[in-house]
Amino acid sequence: MADDKKAADDAVVKTPAKKAPAKKAAAAESAEKAAPKAKATEAAASKPAKAPAKATTAKVAAEEVSSGGTLKMHHLRPAPGAKTAKTRVGRGEASKGKTAGRGTKGQAARYQIPDRFEGGQMPLHMRLPKLRGFKNPFRVEYQVVNLDALSDLYPNGGTVTVDDLVAKGAVRKGKLVKVLGTGEITVKLSVDVDAYSTSAKDKILAAGGSVAQD
Repeated sequence: MADDKKAADDAVVKTPAKKAPAKKAAAAESAEKAAPKAKATEAAASKPAKAPAKATTAKVAAEEVSSGGTLKMHHLRPAPGAKTAKTRVGRGEASKGKTAGRGTKGQAARYQIPDRFEGGQMPLHMRLPKLRGFKNPFRVEYQVVNLDALSDLYPNGGTVTVDDLVAKGAVRKGKLVKVLGTGEITVKLSVDVDAYSTSAKDKILAAGGSVAQD
């Protein structure tokens, strides 16, 4: 009887020892399940924050410029109301769709009338002058001085130059001067200007004067 009791006591004592590995296995399984969750939490924490919206970026840029920051090309914007969309006519009654701004019927509402039509008045191509020659771009303009003017300016003779004529007020500065043969001359003149007429040259030489060779 004593031996049977000892065997029973040993069985009772040994039974809890066999259940201990089962607890360890359950703890290990729960640890394995918790590990992926912890990793996911760490990954979410390590991810960078989302980029701010465009409106936030524009607001920050405006604040930088207003606070004395650097003005960049992408900060530039047209003034409010400066750019308006073009009105598209003939695209439905919501926006000038029926008559497209031409009014109701009549000649101006038809498509046959050309843009150059002026309502029946004399058209531009008939108002402009035609076949009137041309303007020579190589024409040379001279200031004219006649011999009778030289006789009054130089009653005792002398040397006639362009600068001297400008000083006497006979011609304007910076323009070419030509002597013409109107009038008579009796004094000796040495003339040095830009051009001479044939009659002026002959009269100056006949009076004993001279002309610079042009």
